[in-house]
Amino acid sequence: MGDFTKFGDFQFDVLREIGNIGAGHAATALSKLIQKEIDMKVPQVKIISFDEVADFVGGAETVVVTVFLRVEGDCPGNMFFILDLESAKHLLEQITGINKDVYEWEELEISALHEIGNILTGSYLSSLADFTRLNLQPSVPALAVDMAGAILSYGLIALGQAGDFALTIDTAFFEGNDQVKGNFFLIPDPESLPILFRSLGVPFDGDY
Repeated sequence: MGDFTKFGDFQFDVLREIGNIGAGHAATALSKLIQKEIDMKVPQVKIISFDEVADFVGGAETVVVTVFLRVEGDCPGNMFFILDLESAKHLLEQITGINKDVYEWEELEISALHEIGNILTGSYLSSLADFTRLNLQPSVPALAVDMAGAILSYGLIALGQAGDFALTIDTAFFEGNDQVKGNFFLIPDPESLPILFRSLGVPFDGDY
């Protein structure tokens, strides 16, 4: 496994900048979707081992809403956008005007969540592509509502190769007094991280 403890402040500053731009684009897209002003908390950017991803969203048995896709192109990897159930319910209420618990969701609600996830992951990926000038193409996103551990296992089987670590962007959007909390996880294939940093002109001596 690569030693991501070698990351210095400069690398994290670059990752934070990408996170900021992506979150800004995502907030704009979300405000257009629900036709309300959205405020955004400055995202927290961290590098964690892949094994820690489920813990990061509340544990392997926590039920979450996840949109996941494969990133193809110059810097292949996997991307997951994970929402807690309360945030997903709040988003659905804003868009459909209906407040339902997860076990009552029908095709309309699932379709709306899928579209939200599609828009938000697209916002982050296009920001990353613009910033790095890399060709990054998303696969068609899939949506799942299940325990985090099961989704991550299934998602990586469905998407293919898994990296050793995840770049996490922990974002909160605010509409009025309500908060929508989501986590983006970009899990580059092992050979992709040096490509990503070289595209940014950032020194990288990681052993991947």
